[in-house]
Amino acid sequence: MTDIVFVLNGPNLNLLGTREPEIYGSTTLADIAAILEQKAGEIGLTVDFRQTNHEGVLVDWLHEAHAAGAKAVLLNAAAYTHTSIALLDAIKAIDVPVIEVHLSDPATREGFRHLSYVGMAAVDEVKGLGANGYAVALEKAAAL
Repeated sequence: MTDIVFVLNGPNLNLLGTREPEIYGSTTLADIAAILEQKAGEIGLTVDFRQTNHEGVLVDWLHEAHAAGAKAVLLNAAAYTHTSIALLDAIKAIDVPVIEVHLSDPATREGFRHLSYVGMAAVDEVKGLGANGYAVALEKAAAL
């Protein structure tokens, strides 16, 4: 196992800061990456921060985290959380613990967001804390 934590972000998260700020806040994904880089340095971890709008790329990155012997994966799969059995299978197929991250709390939103395929295999979740949720999830990863 290495000290690397993969931070994987799914579709539309590249638009953070301008996308529905009343739900997701005004912090950009680049801001979150910078916050995590600093936090990781403080707690002795390294982050590999990525974003894609493509489901298969997320699956490939989960496999890559496994091959790299990552300590953990923080996964904000965004809409794929609620639709992707492929992500569920990928999480179950690797031995890297995955922590599910959400800026908002899906349980308080539309009914279709209440189902989480990612959550069926994740070891923990952080939701509803906005951008700060990523730092909380990184602390949880450090404690694994």
